Amino acid sequence: MKADVTQQRSLLELAELDAELSRTEHRAANMPEQQAYEQAQSDHRAAGDQLAALTLAIEDLDAQVARFESEIDGVRQREDRDRGLLDSGTVNPKQLEELSHELETLERRQASLEDSLLEVMERREQLVAEQSEASAKVEARQHDLATAKAGRDAATEEIDAVRTQRTAHRGEVLAGLDSALVQLYERQRASSGVGAARLQGSRCGACRIEIDRGEMARISAAAEDEVVRCPECGAILLRFTGFSR
Repeated sequence: MKADVTQQRSLLELAELDAELSRTEHRAANMPEQQAYEQAQSDHRAAGDQLAALTLAIEDLDAQVARFESEIDGVRQREDRDRGLLDSGTVNPKQLEELSHELETLERRQASLEDSLLEVMERREQLVAEQSEASAKVEARQHDLATAKAGRDAATEEIDAVRTQRTAHRGEVLAGLDSALVQLYERQRASSGVGAARLQGSRCGACRIEIDRGEMARISAAAEDEVVRCPECGAILLRFTGFSR
């Protein structure tokens, strides 16, 4: 296949654009900003889960407090009733003994319930303090999440701008290339990932393999407009220097 130097220079420009687009896609798929955002999301979820767990635990303790208070109130009412009977002077000796025994039992029960209530309230006070810290952590993680999202969005916008600009430029370069040359380039790019590259001394710029002397002699003897390919990877070898986009 023949292709004049102008066509070959344009092909190199196309190859460099494709390489840049590949790097852009790799960056898009592996953005540290995206990883930071996902980590911030995870941290925010963890903080939210911790706060929710503490809130549920406090609600459970509130239910226990209500139950103990209700039981204590019931015991006190029974104590008041029994003391009222004792103070009335209308009970016989046997009832007096039974009421006295019941009052002792009720007093022990009340003391036990009040001790349990105190333990629950102390635990609740501790959890409320932890809840306050957890709430502050959620707010901090929310701020971190917003910051990470802004960084991710800015990076994505930059990548999109580069992709759009390079894709448009690629279309312009393609429009000026011979279709047969483009077909060869695209087939090779689909096969190995790189369609064309500079010949760098005696090394292929695509596969980076040193070309042996015999092949280099053949390549050097080829006409300027002859399309030559790397004997190792098949990439189109572009034999000139000094090009820059």
